Amino acid sequence: MGLPETTTKSSSSFLKALITIDASVLLFLHTIFKPILPIFLLLLLEYSADFLLFPSGHASRVMFLATLFPLIYQNHGGLILDFILRWVKFEPGLFLFGVWVWAILTAISRVLLGRHFLSDVLVGAFVRVLEGIVACRFLRF
Repeated sequence: MGLPETTTKSSSSFLKALITIDASVLLFLHTIFKPILPIFLLLLLEYSADFLLFPSGHASRVMFLATLFPLIYQNHGGLILDFILRWVKFEPGLFLFGVWVWAILTAISRVLLGRHFLSDVLVGAFVRVLEGIVACRFLRF
């Protein structure tokens, strides 16, 4: 049993109108900002978000968190300890170990599911571990 034909037509009309508006806004913004912004900057931004620097988003995010939690705990144990004891109800060491296990298994799952090459996961994880260390060091968590 499908949708009534009128519902399908109205949904299609709405979607076409939305695409038309979106295309008009895109053309307007492109026309205004093309002479202002240098093309090399736009290309740099495009390539920086092309996942060449962070190949696996899943691996990079979980590794960042797995790095951040122990470093914050090391520097401000009370903040993390309070969170762990109040909300998670685990021994802090076990919780931090669990975060690392979760991060590693998530990263491995990206390869096992065929979503990324091993090098994608390793580079994403490595970059975000370094980013976590830098963030804790310079932001003084």
